Amino acid sequence: MENLIEDLLKGKKRACARIITMVENEVSGYEEILKQIYQFTGRAYVIGITGPPGAGKSTFTDKVVKLLRKDNKKVGVIAIDPTSPFTKGAILGDRIRMNDLSLDDDVFIRSMGTRGSLGGVSNATQGAIKVLDAYGCDYIFIETVGVGQSEVDIVKTADTTVMIMVPGLGDDIQAIKAGVMEIADVFVVNKADRDGAKRTSIEINMMLDFKKDWKFRPPVNLVISENGEGVETAFKNILDHKNYLYESKEITEKRLDRNKIEIKEIVNRRIQKLVKQVEKKENIDELLSKTITKETDPYTIGEKIFKSVIK
Repeated sequence: MENLIEDLLKGKKRACARIITMVENEVSGYEEILKQIYQFTGRAYVIGITGPPGAGKSTFTDKVVKLLRKDNKKVGVIAIDPTSPFTKGAILGDRIRMNDLSLDDDVFIRSMGTRGSLGGVSNATQGAIKVLDAYGCDYIFIETVGVGQSEVDIVKTADTTVMIMVPGLGDDIQAIKAGVMEIADVFVVNKADRDGAKRTSIEINMMLDFKKDWKFRPPVNLVISENGEGVETAFKNILDHKNYLYESKEITEKRLDRNKIEIKEIVNRRIQKLVKQVEKKENIDELLSKTITKETDPYTIGEKIFKSVIK
């Protein structure tokens, strides 16, 4: 373990990959590693890339990472793919679109399955961010699964959240729906060479006009990620938001909130493990069969499990 941590802090890719695998699989000792590397974290800036399926999140991320590499920045990318609730498998194919970046020694790309997490990111994301931070990344990108209208966990994870939109996703009513549209710090209307791109941009701006007291009004960018058109302007807007967070000191508040949420999740995961242990011990299947014959009810079983967990 000590050698792994030492190699990670020296910037060795293999050590970084191994530790992230340990975090993802919750291998014994992974929390001890995260504790030891915590003092070396906090330097990386985390950018969340979210949006509906097929919006071009991977292509946009690829182009922005290449801009950062021109500036000799070390970059980490965590691409989250959905895990099948039926087969428990995941394709993990987003990194294919960034294949040429994988040859760059100063770019670390990792695909992860959601493994049942419903918020658009994986349960292991926070741990992986800390590993990449200690590894020496200047910027870390989190590319979420193709989200719907309520998968907003990325806002608890990223310093700046970029929402990738495309033309033709709906009318102006769709544009003002609560949830996923409210989490963006920067909007990108990708595939801007398609019909309706300017209309989509106007609708997003109209939605933003409903709120008058913006401290930082999210900019809306028209981009064609495929050929790189508009990507530099969009990235400049991301950096503008970064500068605003540091100048206003909001970055500290944001990261405190993130730590508070992470602590709750650590506690919740431990409680869930205890619940699973109690379920095995109490023979939950036998108890459940009694709910069908009405010999007992779910509330009584729930109370019994709760009392066992408390003990």
